[in-house]
Amino acid sequence: MPPEIRVYNTLTRNKSLLKPLEPGRIGIYLCGITVYDLCHLGHARVMCAFDGLVRYLESIGFGVKLVRNITDIDDKIINRANELGWSADRVTAQNIAAMHRDFSQLGLREPDSEPRATAYIEPILSLISRLIEREYAYPTPQGDVYYRVKRFMGYGRLSGKNINELQSGARVEIEASKEDPLDFALWKAARPGEPSWPSPWGEGRPGWHIECSAMSMRELGADFDIHAGGPDLIFPHHENEIAQSCAAQDCGFAHYWMHAGPLRMGEDKMSKSLGNYITIENALERHPAEVWRMWFAMSHYRSPINYQPELVAQAAKVVDRLYLRLRGCNPEAAAIDGHPHALAFHAAMQDDFNTPLALASIQAIATDMASAEGEKRDRLGATLLQLARSLGLLQSIPDAWLTGDNQEGLSREAIESLITERNQARDARDFARADAIRDQLAAQSVLLEDGPEGTNWRRG
Repeated sequence: MPPEIRVYNTLTRNKSLLKPLEPGRIGIYLCGITVYDLCHLGHARVMCAFDGLVRYLESIGFGVKLVRNITDIDDKIINRANELGWSADRVTAQNIAAMHRDFSQLGLREPDSEPRATAYIEPILSLISRLIEREYAYPTPQGDVYYRVKRFMGYGRLSGKNINELQSGARVEIEASKEDPLDFALWKAARPGEPSWPSPWGEGRPGWHIECSAMSMRELGADFDIHAGGPDLIFPHHENEIAQSCAAQDCGFAHYWMHAGPLRMGEDKMSKSLGNYITIENALERHPAEVWRMWFAMSHYRSPINYQPELVAQAAKVVDRLYLRLRGCNPEAAAIDGHPHALAFHAAMQDDFNTPLALASIQAIATDMASAEGEKRDRLGATLLQLARSLGLLQSIPDAWLTGDNQEGLSREAIESLITERNQARDARDFARADAIRDQLAAQSVLLEDGPEGTNWRRG
């Protein structure tokens, strides 16, 4: 059986033992993207955090079913379509394609299921009907359906908000047809030019919150293990999911709620609404995905991260150092079972996925490799690589990473030609020419390392 894992549960506000409903298997619903625009670095942080979590669980023997939805009908999508003069389908198709490209380049594991809200209209309608039957929801003469927030006794448990203190405002829709300002929409009556579907209450479309309840319960069952997402989803989205799902099914719904910390630009959370974001596409032009994943992992998944270019540059140096240690290791070598640093790595990961502490163990192995030789060095390298890859890190071949042509400057062919010329100059004892070539390469951020087996090079 897989080892015991402790996770922080947003619902209980403490760490507890992860007890899957089915021993050895874990169902995870990860709130995905509302595809009205390109994905940004804040999305990447959340997706990489939970990608590392899933990979690690699988590496220690858990079977994982990962469901990551796509919200493809929403007010934001309709507003963007109106701004561009496009159909909503065109907006979502373009942004889904871009999202898939971004996530592939980030090296994310593909979900086992990727439901889209528009394909789950029947389950959504069934869930709303059930809520109306149980008097947790009510239709209006205008064709909308709202959820009665105050009828659900546990409302506010996830976010810690007191229902009596909640005021209507920026995050609460105010409609004359509502019984209470806190009530939220399950079904929205059709408006001219908007996508719509038939329903018992008239043509319309689902509200955002009900979509995820219907998709998660259809894919994972009324009770499942983990519901995950970004910090901005705790309220109202996830709070509303709990209210409507538990009211409809008399179930526990998700047993563990896990949320990544925010990515900040200065004092503010990186978000599209504030306009202070870097798209994943632009981020990958600045640094390869390996660097961004390392930077994310250097902070605990629940901690806020402040975007600072110099800290990302430090992460790049860490990646380079690890690949330098791995360079030349036998790729067929066996990892060392029970190595003390590996045990420390697993202890960190099994305590709420503490990646900063786990990375310290990986760095310690890299330090030991500096003085190791032969088989011992190879096996340390295999151990390092096994641990790093269980987090989705160090997916490249070391030599390809260090000498790759994905950076500006001289081509591989030009560099190797200059190295050949330098070696010929050294053989001819023309050390001035040899030094000049080294300096020329250094000026192009190409670093040489002379050794018994010849000259290795890497990009700085």
